Amino acid sequence: MARESYHVQYSQEAVTDIKALRAFDQRKILDTIERHLFQNPTQLSRTRIKLMIQPFWSEFRLRVNDFRVYYDVDVTRRIVNILRVLKKDQVETREEPPNETH
Repeated sequence: MARESYHVQYSQEAVTDIKALRAFDQRKILDTIERHLFQNPTQLSRTRIKLMIQPFWSEFRLRVNDFRVYYDVDVTRRIVNILRVLKKDQVETREEPPNETH
């Protein structure tokens, strides 16, 4: 029995971000969102999906080449909220705690 897929919603900012990209990049990002976020958006990986260190403005980050898709997940309602799609250098994306030196 297949698990029910998640419903993916896009914020207005994410729609604007995607529309501003080249068609090639739009397709790559949307294909990757479909492949990874419709079935298991909380499945962490070494290179693709990261849980963001809180406080941060999104729960997760999906890497798509030089782009980052920032999103939150409502597991109970099975909804993925895409918040922003940004080029790698547009925002700081710490996924590991800073090294502390004493």
